[in-house]
Amino acid sequence: MTAGTRNEWQEWRGWRAAAQDALYAPGGFYRRAEGPAGHFRTSVHATPLFAGAVARLLCRVDEALGRPAVLDFVDMAAGRGELAGGVLAALPAGVAARTRVCAVEIAERPAGLDHRIEWLAEPPRGTTGLLFANEWLDNVPLEVAEVDAAGVTRLVLVREDGTERLGEPVDGEPARWLERWWPLPGEEGLRAEIGLSRDEAWAAAVRTLRRGLAVAVDYAHTAGARPPFGTLTGFREGRETTPVPDGSCDLTAHVALDACALPGGRVLPQREALRALGVTGARPPLTLASTDPAAYVRALAGAGEAAELTATGGLGDFGWLVQPIGVEDPF
Repeated sequence: MTAGTRNEWQEWRGWRAAAQDALYAPGGFYRRAEGPAGHFRTSVHATPLFAGAVARLLCRVDEALGRPAVLDFVDMAAGRGELAGGVLAALPAGVAARTRVCAVEIAERPAGLDHRIEWLAEPPRGTTGLLFANEWLDNVPLEVAEVDAAGVTRLVLVREDGTERLGEPVDGEPARWLERWWPLPGEEGLRAEIGLSRDEAWAAAVRTLRRGLAVAVDYAHTAGARPPFGTLTGFREGRETTPVPDGSCDLTAHVALDACALPGGRVLPQREALRALGVTGARPPLTLASTDPAAYVRALAGAGEAAELTATGGLGDFGWLVQPIGVEDPF
């Protein structure tokens, strides 16, 4: 093997290592000044109704915990603090006075963020309250596997420009994960995303919670309905694009939330979770238009925003992984 061939080989990496650098290394996508909102729209950015619903969920957790002296709200992958700030603003004053809000994010603390919000690179340990991870796990890098012409499942290797090739056969723990959670028939070209790294990341986050509730919200799929060619994709400036691990775009893949779930956890659709928290999308009664036109217009706008959060084929299709720790399931 020539030196040139060795150098070429060293350019090829698994998708997990490539995405880790592209997203989180110095100069990576998630360290850029514009933040996630500059490239895609989440439930948090769509409407303040989402933060209001999370605040109501935190209040339910508070009641289940017996109103502790310090109530923790931990916002995982906090972006630029939009959800943390929205939840703090929506809490009743008495609850807000007892709440410690921690935004967990690798980027620098944004200017102008409420001084009551702690900005951390890792979730604090031993918390009591609600740990909420909105669209975090889909950005935890993972390996991608593909079936070759001989029916062997191999790791997909990638260059910085997005060019792919097949590497070694999948073995060990990744192979066992595929067998349990995403078995691939021996048909050439079928792909899967090996969610082992996400299972581990979620378990580590949940371990920081002494008592309370952990919730992960993401586009998801479950056993029996896995996409045959995977879901790895990119986003740049509001548009889906080819996934290229060079730091120029978001790299995301839907989450096998059923694999992430720990004992006692369950997955439900966002529309069901939000409706349980009072976000219904129901139109206001027409009689309100004649008795209080301004209130009717406000209520109508709110109904439209709620409908977006719960819409089939859109944000309503997100999965909520609900993991109680020492409390009853609040849904």
